[in-house]
Amino acid sequence: MDPAGHDALDAHAQRALQRLRAAGCVIAPDDATRLARLAIASDFAIDTLVAQPALLDALRRDATAAPAAPVLDPQLPETWPRLLRRHRQAESTRLVWRDVIDGADVEEILAGSTRLAEACLHAALAALEAEFVRRYGQVRDGDGRTVRLVVFGLGKLGGRELNFSSDIDLVYAYECEGESDGPRALAAQDYFARLGQQLAKLLDEVTADGFCHRVDLRLRPFGSAGRVALSFAAMEQYFQREGRDWERYAWQKARPVAGDIDAGERLLKTLRPFVYRRYLDYGALDGLRAMKALIVAEVARKELAGDIKRGPGGIREIEFLAQALQLIRGGREPALRHRHLLTALAALVQAGHVDTGTGADLRDAYRFLRRLENRLQMLADAQTYSIPNDSRLRERIAIGLGEAAWTPLEAQLSAQRARVAEEFSALLAPRRRGGGDASQFMAYWQALPERGAAAALEALGFNHAAELHGLLHDFARAPGVRDLSDAARARLDRIIPTLLQHAAGCADPDAVLRRVLPLLHGVLRRTSYLALLDEQPAALARLADALARSALLGERLAAYPLLLDELLDVRVSGELPDRVAILAQCRATLRDNDVETALDALNEVRQALSFRFALALLDARMAAEDCAQRLAWLAEAVVGCVLALAEAELRAAHGRINGASFAVLGYGSLGGLELGFGSDLDLVFLFDAPLEAQSDGARPLDAPRWYARLGQKIVALLSVRTSAGRLFDVDVRLRPDGAKGLLVSSLASFTDYQRQRAWTWEHQALVRARGIAGDAGLLDAFEAVRAEVLARPRDPAALAADVAAMRARMRAELDRGDAVRFDLKQGEGGLVDLEFLLQYLVLRKGHAHPQLLLPRASGPLLDAARQAGCLDAATHAALRAAHAQLLDAGLRCTLDRRSRSAPQAEPAIAVARAAIRAATRALC
Repeated sequence: MDPAGHDALDAHAQRALQRLRAAGCVIAPDDATRLARLAIASDFAIDTLVAQPALLDALRRDATAAPAAPVLDPQLPETWPRLLRRHRQAESTRLVWRDVIDGADVEEILAGSTRLAEACLHAALAALEAEFVRRYGQVRDGDGRTVRLVVFGLGKLGGRELNFSSDIDLVYAYECEGESDGPRALAAQDYFARLGQQLAKLLDEVTADGFCHRVDLRLRPFGSAGRVALSFAAMEQYFQREGRDWERYAWQKARPVAGDIDAGERLLKTLRPFVYRRYLDYGALDGLRAMKALIVAEVARKELAGDIKRGPGGIREIEFLAQALQLIRGGREPALRHRHLLTALAALVQAGHVDTGTGADLRDAYRFLRRLENRLQMLADAQTYSIPNDSRLRERIAIGLGEAAWTPLEAQLSAQRARVAEEFSALLAPRRRGGGDASQFMAYWQALPERGAAAALEALGFNHAAELHGLLHDFARAPGVRDLSDAARARLDRIIPTLLQHAAGCADPDAVLRRVLPLLHGVLRRTSYLALLDEQPAALARLADALARSALLGERLAAYPLLLDELLDVRVSGELPDRVAILAQCRATLRDNDVETALDALNEVRQALSFRFALALLDARMAAEDCAQRLAWLAEAVVGCVLALAEAELRAAHGRINGASFAVLGYGSLGGLELGFGSDLDLVFLFDAPLEAQSDGARPLDAPRWYARLGQKIVALLSVRTSAGRLFDVDVRLRPDGAKGLLVSSLASFTDYQRQRAWTWEHQALVRARGIAGDAGLLDAFEAVRAEVLARPRDPAALAADVAAMRARMRAELDRGDAVRFDLKQGEGGLVDLEFLLQYLVLRKGHAHPQLLLPRASGPLLDAARQAGCLDAATHAALRAAHAQLLDAGLRCTLDRRSRSAPQAEPAIAVARAAIRAATRALC
């Protein structure tokens, strides 16, 4: 800055100090420097201190303490405006002091501005409500309950990040219709409209003392043409029928800030599906593009390039970037639903949707821009966002922010805005399609349905071109395609050629095309999914790849398009959830008290996680044994959640049984932690209760009947079909006495059965059995019974004969192999032969080697057998490899909807079979 500029600023500061002394402020020498800095940064603060000189002493003592909100005397309404305005000026001056003198973080200043607005709203509304009650009475609904106004804060007020001299965006609502009960009765609509108008006037009207807060009511439904206050029912109807994309952004930050806060939270919960869709909502980008285009036009028209809020790389671009990512993914990831921008940005980084470096850059830019924004407004308490043209004002701003002159601050500003603009442009960048020439695929699709020929499809690499051409021709003529909006049709016209191109590049292009068409039929009326596939070419590539390798995934995608989200979820290719994380995701679905809603949510989690595990297996990111184990963990978590739902229902109907317990046992592949895709669950139920125990409800039941109904309820809930399909098919025939036995066994009867009457094959089944849900004490008791039974010494010859006879019987009934194909599970040398071998070893050697009694899965059982000396190193290694090979082959067959078999001559399968057959002959 030139010497003349320094002299001008010094003179400005000295004039401010003279004004303060003239107002009666005592300024010590050490205060002069600080107050000069304040004067350079804010004429408004000096004006306030001149008008309220006692405030200076309070700031010197402790500028961190906010003054109490004014008390508005109901007998003196004429004093309300002055009290509110003087309070706002005093508190705003304290915030200037905290920023300029104390160097407080910008987050503190934004939060302080928000608290100030809320305090003024609360005080003003409370005074006006009391006045309205005196004149008109209280509004009451049809049942006589009091109805109050709800004041929603949107924008930065809702996000608790209000800038220094911002207006406040308010929307008024009330829970239900009614009428006031005073001498001059008013309908709720008129009552709350008048109250809202009076509130806005009390805060917004410019008096001799200035204003308190500028109020903007234009974000309400139908804008300035709409009613000032709406009932909740009218609000819901509006957003269902009329809600626009920009309103989703606005209501994303909505928060009840005054009035009936609890009622406001109830409305926001109801409106949440409007803001956050259940799926990955890339359609939100269209709304953002439209809003950005309007802003760009406004900036150009009003020459706002220097506007740090609306201009390129400004505050709004950071806000829109974070909000767009929240809207896209927040329906699926509640952790992203934050009103406060920096908190939302941190959540997006934590979830992997914004990389760490970009997140840090945006955070730093936001803080820089918001601090500069505040300083622009602190100069004269003006609602401005533009860099002033006056060079002296620029220098004041720069020096107030600790810079020597405007030029270095301008360089920082340009760098920050350039970084923000780069990231925002990347978010809205034109869609980048895969490489290669797609023109032929586009030409073929555009020719349908009137023109186009099968020969063109054949030339593009499809084998059964005539059949596939017919399918595509019918699809192009389908009513769902014809009825698409222009925007949705444009998306489809970009998606189909790209899908054809991806399919043509797969090993079996015909299969991909056959599998994708049912999915496309299913999403035609769900334009959000068309948006996802259009906006994210990576999703199309992953979709074609998944369909090429898995018919089962194709069927699930067609039936439940919600799974398309998994193709773009950053967690798909990241670390897979462990047992604890799987359980947490499942338990999170129980937050809703409605059983049907909880089952729907639980089913969606099950579908999504099993889909993720399938992709990981197909991508070789997870071994077959790990995949089967995670599927079993998922199933036991689901069973635990269903048990909680069933118990709650039964307790509501019949009460609880004190001193009793219940447990669910998993048998078969569930117990053995080797569950497949689409496997049913082998379950056994146990209970333990005192004799003559009864439930304590209005309709009591004895313990056997109570727990029998609980078991029936669990089976029913697991088997019921929801919008996301059926959770699991359940098989309960492995219980004591099979289908003839009771559904739920007491611990005593189960123990007696296993000790006295169980067949050898039932003890074999017990090898893989484990507790998966229920009372910990009862599960421990089951473990003790299991260990006792399995450790019983047995006659080796009789045991071998029983095991061999049962295996021969099963193979005769279940082996689907032939001279050409080998049944991976039931064939000789297959997975069941390995299971029988291990079960034999446990029953034969368990009494001498207790370590054999602990594992349930085949892999750990093989390891325990090696440690116990039952297997030599070479046999152990061969069986381990054989198990992995057959399990992997079986899972892949299931995923591709093929019979669980392989060619007899396939070398890897032949080696695995030979190892299992050799070990069986040697050990049994």
